[in-house]
Parts: sequence; structure tokens; C-alpha cells
Amino acid sequence: MHFPTPLPLQSGAVLSDYTLVYETYGRLNADRSNAVLVCHALNASHHVAGLHADETGQALPKSQGWWDNLIGPGKPLNTDQFFVICINNPGSCFGSTGPMHTNPATGKVYGADFPVVTVEDWVDAQARLLDRLGITQLAAVLGGSLGGMQALCWSMRHPQRVRHCVAVATAPNLSAQNIAFNEVARRAIVTDPDFHDGHFYEHGVVPRRGLRVARMIGHITYLSDDVMDEKFGRELVGRALGDAPSYSTQDIEFQVESYLRYQGDKFSDYFDANTYLLITRALDYFDPARAFGGSLAKALAQAVAKFLVISFTTDWRFSPERSREIVKALVDNRHDVSYCEIDAPHGHDAFLLDDARYHSVVRAYFSRIALELRQLSSPLVSSSGQPMNIAV
Repeated sequence: MHFPTPLPLQSGAVLSDYTLVYETYGRLNADRSNAVLVCHALNASHHVAGLHADETGQALPKSQGWWDNLIGPGKPLNTDQFFVICINNPGSCFGSTGPMHTNPATGKVYGADFPVVTVEDWVDAQARLLDRLGITQLAAVLGGSLGGMQALCWSMRHPQRVRHCVAVATAPNLSAQNIAFNEVARRAIVTDPDFHDGHFYEHGVVPRRGLRVARMIGHITYLSDDVMDEKFGRELVGRALGDAPSYSTQDIEFQVESYLRYQGDKFSDYFDANTYLLITRALDYFDPARAFGGSLAKALAQAVAKFLVISFTTDWRFSPERSREIVKALVDNRHDVSYCEIDAPHGHDAFLLDDARYHSVVRAYFSRIALELRQLSSPLVSSSGQPMNIAV
């Protein structure tokens, strides 16, 4: 969807003449009340569910949506009941206008000149797309990690447009440690000789070394110590348990090293370096309490949605303590909030994985929303035959 009207950004810059790529699943009902917006995380895209197909209709290999285990017909977010929308945010590298596109002001690729974007900017861009679709209010907004920050932002920035907010494995802002991890990853990219101050496109190269290291750093933080130990332990590559290492400082010795290098190589093949810098900065900047003297309760006072907040016990990057901060701020405002803390071993990545308890919670919550929608669209009739108003 193309937007010729400039989008004002939090930085004071504007994004002019931009395009947003999105996918929808399910069918929008007659009164447009069953729309659910799903907000994507750092390295994800608008392709949240289903399979991409080729021109013959055959599913392409490795084309499954990144939250396909959660979204679809009969799944926890049931597309037989809801119209699901996922939008690729501006600044990304999966189709929406970003650093790899042409700057209309210069006629050259944006590169490092693409303006800094924030979570608030993304939410405003998403709102414009929903306006075009004629959706004035969302049944729910759902997101995990950075997507959860966007969901929270929706409840504060456009409170009347959100009936339910589902925030999974997220936080009200990043801790200093998290900002530090992001900075180390960014330095790995910008110090790569192929980065060329962000204008590597002009040189026909990609800062793969920096991207590999950035992904390796990030991936370590997404997994728990228990999961890494269970998957890899201290196993050596190509050698049986108990064999001696080769005592090399350069070669891959341990299976965990091989795994991280594989993840880094794969990431450097498809992700844009400038996009990585932009999105991690958006993570760093998100802090809705800042405008309210550091009070998250005051920031969330403007919300009118009902909330479901979910965390995972071994998620040390977005720990349950951070989710409880959100819950406390909502309770302080007497907002309707449900909280679920899942005892799962998978670390931050748990929000993307199959977990029966986690999926049961999401399924039950969206079933409740579906029931609300049916009640709103089909008023009860009293014994006298007169329609009854019901409070939901």
C-alpha cells in the first residue's frame, strides 16, 4: 500500500512517499469489528502465518510464517473467527520502504540516510494503513518482544482504537544491559570494513562479518542457559564424547560454536545491516514512562483496552519481572488485566515455540474476544421480545 502523504516522525524528520507491505488472513466481518493487528519483532516480517507459494500454488521450502503455530484456522488466534493483519514496518528490509529503497529527495538509495524510526512511528504508520482498510477499531493488537512494545504503544497512543492488548515476552523499556547488548551488536556492524558508513550498497558489498557477529550476540540472549546446555553441552564437533579437543584458537571446536556460526551466516544472507541498526535503536528508545516523569502507571492511565500479559520464567532478556511492572501499572489504574507466567525452559524464544500451556492461554483469551464480538453483533432479546443491551 503506497502513501504519498509524508509521515511525521518522532525525530522531527518526515518519511515521504513510502510503501507498506502487509498480509491479511481470514475474513473481515460486516461491521469490521473482528480485526486483529499482529506486530512483528526485530528480524521478522509481515509474513506471520501460512506458506508462501510459487506460481503453481506449491508451497515454497522454508516459507512458513514466523508465528504459524499460533495463527491460522482452528489455531489459538483462529482466522476462522478473526481477520488478522500483519504489517512490515518502515525501515525494515522485507518490502516496506527502508534503507535499501530510493530516497525521493536525492534519487539515491537511502542507506544510512534513512531517518531514525521509533515504536511510536511504526504504530502511526500502522494506523494509517488500517484507516485505508476502513478499520476504525481493533478487536485486539498482539505482539511478542518488540512486537509487544508496539502493542502496548497502541493502547496508549490510540486508546480508543484498541479493545484488547496482548503483550507477550516484552517490557516497558530496555534495561541498561539490554541496551549494552544492542550496542555491541551495532559496533560489530559499523566496524566491519565493508560497512562504508552505511553506504555499502554503492560499493556492491555487504558487511557480512558484522551481521554474523550481531546475530550471534542476539541469539545467545534469546536462549536460556538450560536450553543451550541441553542442545549442545560441551560436545565437540565431529568427535565423540570424551575425545580430546585439538587445542585450536581459530577452528570451530564446540557444537555450540558451529550452531552460532550457522545462525550468523544465515542471517547475513537475508537481513540488511542498516535495518538492524534502525530496529535496535527503536528498541532502545522505547520508554513510554519518560514523558510522565518515569511513571509507567501515568503513561498507561490513558489506555482503555483490556490486557493479557504473558511472560516466561527463563526469559532473561525480557524477564517476568519486567512484565510484572506492566501488570502493576495496569492494576494501579484499575484496568482489566490478566497475567500468565509460563514455566518454560526456552528463554526469550519461548514466545515463538509450541507450548501447550502458553497456546491454551492465548486460545482461551481470543475465544473470549470472539464471544464478546458475537454478543455485540447479536443483541439478546428479552422475554417480551425487546432487544436487551448488555455490558461486556
